[in-house]
Amino acid sequence: MTTSLIVAAIVIVALILLNAFFSAAETALTGASRARMATLEREGDKRAARVNKLNENRERMIGAVLLGANLVQVLASAISASIFSTIYGDLAPVITAVVLTPLLLIFGEVGPKTLAITAADNIARAVALPVQWMVRFLAPIVSAVQWIVNHGLRLFGVRVDETVDVLRAARAEIAGAVELHAEEGGVEAETRHRLLGALDLSELTLADVMIHRKAIKMLDADLPPREIIAQAMASSHTRLPLYKDDPENIIGVLHARDLLRAVSEHGRDGFEITSVMRQPWFTPVTTSAEDQLAEFLRRREHFAIVVDEYGALMGLVTLEDILEEIVGDIKDEHDIAVVGVRPQPDGSVNVDGTVPIRDLNRAMNWDLPDEEAVTIAGLVIHEAQAIPEPGQRFAFHGYRFQVLRRQRNQLTALRVEREAEDESLEGG
Repeated sequence: MTTSLIVAAIVIVALILLNAFFSAAETALTGASRARMATLEREGDKRAARVNKLNENRERMIGAVLLGANLVQVLASAISASIFSTIYGDLAPVITAVVLTPLLLIFGEVGPKTLAITAADNIARAVALPVQWMVRFLAPIVSAVQWIVNHGLRLFGVRVDETVDVLRAARAEIAGAVELHAEEGGVEAETRHRLLGALDLSELTLADVMIHRKAIKMLDADLPPREIIAQAMASSHTRLPLYKDDPENIIGVLHARDLLRAVSEHGRDGFEITSVMRQPWFTPVTTSAEDQLAEFLRRREHFAIVVDEYGALMGLVTLEDILEEIVGDIKDEHDIAVVGVRPQPDGSVNVDGTVPIRDLNRAMNWDLPDEEAVTIAGLVIHEAQAIPEPGQRFAFHGYRFQVLRRQRNQLTALRVEREAEDESLEGG
């Protein structure tokens, strides 16, 4: 009898250790860095390649591991009950639960999972081979279980969606990692803005990044060549749209280099502007910033006119506008340093109404929402559901807004401050 009890106890310990293996394997394989595993596989690491292979069908891998863990737990419970029944009789089920539950919880679940979290990459590579064997061996059973689960869920109106947007999920994972490391101080604010800016390009349309038609500097193609040269030289831009009769009627784009070449060859009055201009490129306002960037690179163009579905002029967008969404404001020696954001000594900020919300957030490290409006004036109008008068104040999204100036139906200047900062100033 004593020998059989010792053997049974050894078997139970072995089953607990086996359960620990399953727990650590599940946590490590699902928590391992996919980027690091992919890098190691490219470098020739066969163990990392096994981890990637298992994660290609994660549902089957997890199913096999959970099946093995459940079998082990059932066996451990049955053997423990048989041992304690010979000693305690009818109290065996209670004794089994009291003794086995903490053993399985501590040594079979919590301990191994905690270890696996701290060294997920290394443990995943270590357990990949035995788990791969187990997945192959249990594949028919796991497939049957998956079939039963999927059809069982359908009885309750739940359908398993197998079409996962992998690209969107990957972007969300990367963005979450950047935000986490930024909060922990591992990523600087400027680096965070660049990384998130690159990820956000697919979520932005040209309406979010373009120069509005009211702010476009353009030239009248009917002006004398000398006047066109004078206006072009006075501009800080190298490319200027040309219109005929009506500013909405864009007929071409004048490049400063082409103009200089024409002047050097024909003099100030010896050329026709239509022979110098380039054909305009029109692009829909609904185009994503990411797609527009790809088109700029493919066509080797830097400038496009943005139109709506009816062909009406909405604005213009340049390669620089899109790159600034990633790297921040790009200035050169010819740019006019007017950003429209003026911090005040009291902690508030005076902002031009046309300043994009994204630019204000980047400049002040704020988090004003930009889903419903592009500019700061648009945000206030959206939240107020009206066009406010000068002097009116509003508070929303944790910030306070005061309208400073209004020109007809346009808010041209506002004061913005964080509520928390304002309260701390009042309290001091």
